[in-house]
Amino acid sequence: MALASLLLVVLASLIHASWNLLAKRAASVGPVFVFAYNIVACVAYAPWVIYLLATGKGTGWTWAAIGFVVASGVIHLAYSLCLQRGYQKADLSVVYPVARGSAPMLSTFAAFLVLGETPTGPGLFGLLLVVIGIGLIATQGDLRAFQRPDGRPGVGWGTATGGLIATYTVIDAYAVKALGIAPVVLDWFSNLLRFLLLAPLVISNPRRSIRAMRGYWGIALGVGLLSPLSYILVLAALTSGAPLSLVAPMREMSMMVGALLGMLILREKVGPWRLGGCGVLIAGVILLSTA
Repeated sequence: MALASLLLVVLASLIHASWNLLAKRAASVGPVFVFAYNIVACVAYAPWVIYLLATGKGTGWTWAAIGFVVASGVIHLAYSLCLQRGYQKADLSVVYPVARGSAPMLSTFAAFLVLGETPTGPGLFGLLLVVIGIGLIATQGDLRAFQRPDGRPGVGWGTATGGLIATYTVIDAYAVKALGIAPVVLDWFSNLLRFLLLAPLVISNPRRSIRAMRGYWGIALGVGLLSPLSYILVLAALTSGAPLSLVAPMREMSMMVGALLGMLILREKVGPWRLGGCGVLIAGVILLSTA
């Protein structure tokens, strides 16, 4: 993988962990918060999208391109709602690692089966280390953590979120690599579709929505700006030629950042098992970047 692509994915990971920390702080708001930060994203990135479309650099609007944009928007909406629900039910340090840990394995296998990418020995071993590292971070070395009643909601919602991440990763990778849709155009129309689908929920009771967002607009602004940016960087790495089977697991570097943010800001327990998991994760990322 080229150094430029590697740097794009690393930066995206840092931004991704940051906006998830913000989203956790607004977990109680639920779908209205998703609607709010989609407003921010649509407004903030509109000039860039308009410029690309006006200059013919966005995409050729074929039926296939429209279909993939719609599919992306629907899956991203399900992902956003699932993630917020998970943050309502469990800690960031449970939902986030489970979601990020289950996604790369699923998306990598899909890349091999759907996109025809060829697995390599170092790449597969790096993927294995990434999954092991994330498992150690999530369980702190105790697999019984997944069996405790208070751990099940986080595992369940995290796994569901991971499946949606894997799904939209493959859909979006095909859209930008095979159909030539500009990353920011794909992400913007996906946000626009989420906005339109959630609008009836907000319009049905605007006063309740306004009350729910009281004190959370600053967080919505941060998520609305950072969430699209982190994903646009990943899609840009894919369009530069980086294979999905390496980009998807490399995004899990955000796990290290998430563990540190949980420890420093949310005061969550980060013991030797989680630190060791970060070390295993780093080793896996290094292998993936050189595969």
